[in-house]
Amino acid sequence: MQLPVVYQKAKEQVCKIWTTLQPLLTVHVGLASSATALIILEQCGKNKGYQERDACGFHPEGACCVLDGPEKIESTINMKTLWKNISVEGIDIILSRDAGRYICDYTYYTSLYYGNGRAAFIHVPPLSESVTAEFLGKALQTIILAMLEQCGEQRE
Repeated sequence: MQLPVVYQKAKEQVCKIWTTLQPLLTVHVGLASSATALIILEQCGKNKGYQERDACGFHPEGACCVLDGPEKIESTINMKTLWKNISVEGIDIILSRDAGRYICDYTYYTSLYYGNGRAAFIHVPPLSESVTAEFLGKALQTIILAMLEQCGEQRE
């Protein structure tokens, strides 16, 4: 599902995912246009600091995702473990604790909030000669399968 670059609409879609589909895990993928050959695993979402205006010229009330929500929410997926144990030839994978204060982090925090931490966010580079759609798809598949393995371990 492609989310719009609009805070309120992105939030509505994320809420809909959690209420109607009730997934085991939701994985969000966003574009990190400054990264050329880098996949970034985001560990947590932050609630406050959303001053930048979206595609419609708005920013969230109180510059936050959820007015009385916690300052940050950690994913139940241990990104550090993932980062240590996964390698994809031809691209670097790094760990991050700050997805930025725009639609990506806003979406991630919202999903972590409504999904009780059962969300993940991966920043990917733009497509290029070296990072093709097929290559990126296979890399994401490898990472997401490892995330699902962690979910299975948590359930046992």
